[in-house]
Amino acid sequence: MLVSRPILRASAIAASMLITAPAVSRVAAQSAPPTLVVLITVDQLRPDYLDTWSSQFTGGLARLLRQGAFFRNATHDHATTETAPGHAALWSGRHPSHTGVVLNEIGVADPQSPLLLGRGGGASPYRFRGSALFDWMRTRDQFSRALSVSRKDRGAILPLGRAKQSVYWYSLDGRFTTSRYYADTLPAWVQQFNARNFLKPYLGAEWNTLLAASQYPENDSVAIESQGKDYAFPHKLDTEVRAAGVNFTEFPWMDEVTVDLALAGVTALDLGKGPTADVLAVSLSTTDAIGHRYGPDSRELHDQVLRVDRLLGRLIDSLYTLRDSTRIVFALGSDHGVSPYPEVAFPGVDATRGRVNPQPLIDAARSALAARGVEGDALLMQAGIVSLDRRRLAAKRVNADSVVTSLRGQLLKLPGMLRVDRVSSLAAAAATGDVIARRWLHAIPSDFQAELTVTFKPGFYWSMTRYATHGTPHELDARIPILLMGPMVKPGRYTKPVYSVDVAPTLAAMLGILPTEKVDGRILTEALRRP
Repeated sequence: MLVSRPILRASAIAASMLITAPAVSRVAAQSAPPTLVVLITVDQLRPDYLDTWSSQFTGGLARLLRQGAFFRNATHDHATTETAPGHAALWSGRHPSHTGVVLNEIGVADPQSPLLLGRGGGASPYRFRGSALFDWMRTRDQFSRALSVSRKDRGAILPLGRAKQSVYWYSLDGRFTTSRYYADTLPAWVQQFNARNFLKPYLGAEWNTLLAASQYPENDSVAIESQGKDYAFPHKLDTEVRAAGVNFTEFPWMDEVTVDLALAGVTALDLGKGPTADVLAVSLSTTDAIGHRYGPDSRELHDQVLRVDRLLGRLIDSLYTLRDSTRIVFALGSDHGVSPYPEVAFPGVDATRGRVNPQPLIDAARSALAARGVEGDALLMQAGIVSLDRRRLAAKRVNADSVVTSLRGQLLKLPGMLRVDRVSSLAAAAATGDVIARRWLHAIPSDFQAELTVTFKPGFYWSMTRYATHGTPHELDARIPILLMGPMVKPGRYTKPVYSVDVAPTLAAMLGILPTEKVDGRILTEALRRP
């Protein structure tokens, strides 16, 4: 596992920028301050989906595109394009190198914070470093409150940083839960929501396309989807409760129930009534589940995005009914994109095309270390980051630099490998305009035991991955949509490159508050109305 140790490294490229008080004051002076900030994360939503299918939107995405600011060229400027680092970056204004949330694998899992009910391991934000938007809000006003909901634990936890607020996620058994980091018991309103047995009406239900089949140009008979099983409409949820509780996460209805919980919480907690500003964070995870299972070029993914549009319409309409619409600000982003199946991206019949397998080289290097008395876990590869415990090698008089140099040379020879960088060289390369080096630099905290970063050629997968995936520094994985809507927002389409870390400081400016620490993003002043 990646662990901390002191490393001296140049960090000019990753240096944070300071948001100034005059800039914030100019923005906040334009209108009555928001009383509800709605943070929407649509997991695995690529920006090209909004262009491709916009003519079929009638709900919330249509409204955000029409009435809001749409940043079409937004990216996560870090290499580890996964759910945990993406959520943390969006709503804290800081890269993983500063939040400490680098990978899903070392994201929110915490055995010391067990769940109150349901299936799954304990979870908390104990690895998260520093502050997020909600912390800045509560520093200004101690009475600000937040509710964050998602199907995923990391999708619910990380938008609020380390704040101990109302945070709930799906427990894979037809109920929502939280961990003991947040509470010892579920509040009455969540217990009542669970008591509705919301899973029951969907048992045995079929997912069919929202529109007529003629409205979907995608082939619905692609055997690579869903690992060759149940890859054509309609798709039926299990009738047995335990299996349905797990598989429910791969049906659009999971998002619907998540929004239902969010709206129930807004009412129960009186969020957004003022005079203080509150946060509602909603992370919709089903686009990610469907994208993984069927791929970004599937009819299923197309249909899911249309359903997200309708669902967001319901969420926005409901919030406008419950609260003063002139005091609500919406921000929508995504935690990452996705790349197509290699079988789709690369023509041919070779079953291994578009895939890279570094594992035999890692295993061989670990075996060589074990032969010299160094336990194998002193060398690890996690999602393209190779780490090495130099202290353990030194104790056995093994030259760590030689191990790194040898492994790097072997990795570079693998078919499909684009580059293998030494972490110590990333800052210098980033300073010359090397985008991939910059994204890796932004992904890794300076006190991690990282030695090498591994980057495949665009479109290449890890050899054992048989579902559509993401996680690389390449554009399809890094690009996301950013949409802002509210009284202070100037509607339009913006083509200038922006970054996920720009969202939180921009929202802070709308609220008239300053971040409590330096951030990596800037205020998107081009999309804000001038006083």
